[in-house]
Amino acid sequence: MKLHNFISKKPMRKLFATVSYLLLTTCMYSQQLSQVTFPDASNLSYFSFLTDQGVFIRITEDGKLLEWGTELMSQLRPDYYAPKLQPYMGRVDYYGPESDSAFRGKVKSIGTCPLTYYGSYETDTKVGKLKTIGALILDYYSNFDNIAIKGKLRFIGNLVLEYYSSIDDEALKGKLKSVGNTAITYYSTFDDKLIKGRIKSIGSVAYTWYSSFDHGELRGGLKSGLYRQNIGGVTYILR
Repeated sequence: MKLHNFISKKPMRKLFATVSYLLLTTCMYSQQLSQVTFPDASNLSYFSFLTDQGVFIRITEDGKLLEWGTELMSQLRPDYYAPKLQPYMGRVDYYGPESDSAFRGKVKSIGTCPLTYYGSYETDTKVGKLKTIGALILDYYSNFDNIAIKGKLRFIGNLVLEYYSSIDDEALKGKLKSVGNTAITYYSTFDDKLIKGRIKSIGSVAYTWYSSFDHGELRGGLKSGLYRQNIGGVTYILR
């Protein structure tokens, strides 16, 4: 009888271990950086993370939660999506009154994706900002960094974010410079007034714009490149 119990429990322990591993793996990799959005093709607006439930979570470059939900694609233009997300109808929990004052009342979880924040004991460049989205750890530039970048996101998991500093060209200061190995360049103050500060390239993809020398209806519009393009596994959106 004892031998029978030992034999029957052994496969159960293996099954439990396998299920636990799969759940842990799913939790670790279910959130990822999905989109980087520039509403004016110049200044970064937000980063978007996609959860395992297909929910986008949008945050600012200084770690504030903006909105969450799903994208709505236009029926007339398959390459165009509504700027605002459609509301997520699943469960959303919030931190209660017993929580640290830095994140009391803030969103605690969106569906199966938990969110944590840096507490009131942290440095002032981190207090109240998002610390984790699912298993992704977020970290920020400190007070010891250049004034143009302090307080901005520095790490998304193992992904490093860089920005142009206050000593760079006036049209570039504080702008997003790279996402991991994907470099981002911009037209400088020496370029045409309609395109200075706009994105010039993302990775190997070049963007050109109609200048003030072009016909009126074309001026400032995108001449080559796509408003929405996947580069290095991340979708970059220029609105």
